[in-house]
Amino acid sequence: MESQKKMMVVFGLLAAVFLESVAAQTAHVVGGSVGWTIPQNGAQEYVTWASGQKFIVGDVLIFNFATDAHDVVQVPKASFDSCSSANPIGSTITTGPANITLTSAGDHYYICTFGSHCQSGQKLAITVSASATSPGASPSAPTPMSPPPPTTTTTPTTPSPSSDAPCPPVQAPSPSTKTTGPTASTTPGSTVLPPSSSSPAVGAGFVLCLLSLVVGLFF
Repeated sequence: MESQKKMMVVFGLLAAVFLESVAAQTAHVVGGSVGWTIPQNGAQEYVTWASGQKFIVGDVLIFNFATDAHDVVQVPKASFDSCSSANPIGSTITTGPANITLTSAGDHYYICTFGSHCQSGQKLAITVSASATSPGASPSAPTPMSPPPPTTTTTPTTPSPSSDAPCPPVQAPSPSTKTTGPTASTTPGSTVLPPSSSSPAVGAGFVLCLLSLVVGLFF
């Protein structure tokens, strides 16, 4: 059962690839309604027709002509210009209509070898692309370069105050003087001392300042 499922998947993929390749092929009827014949407007007839087509490898050229009245053969450019069949590429097809599959990219040239048919304009030159995404005859315009982005100047930012900022000064307690009246007196033999600078409040403020400096250095 498992092998049957695998086979079905494989066949499905092959069918998808086949359908895609068939859909990608385009059949081009050379000359349109005029067909492959001596054109009334000369060689320009087929030049105009070819300019409106997009030829891709895998496409098919259909040369509609009456058997024993015309033929078609692929030739190099030199033979195309001189209407000579001396150096054919492949065999001359004498039975119409003729289907020719385009198997390679590049320039392809075809002529009719009957009498002076080629000199009268029965010749075709086309350019075949390798794929549908290949560039056409005219080169694509260059992409305009975008101007460089304007330079921006950054203003240096002032570092935010950290934990090592100086501590606010600790105010020492102001000495209080008790006044009982205009005749304040002190006890003889005793001296009133000013408040000491090493009071507990000043010591605690110094310790906090020192701790903040240590934390700022290590963190």
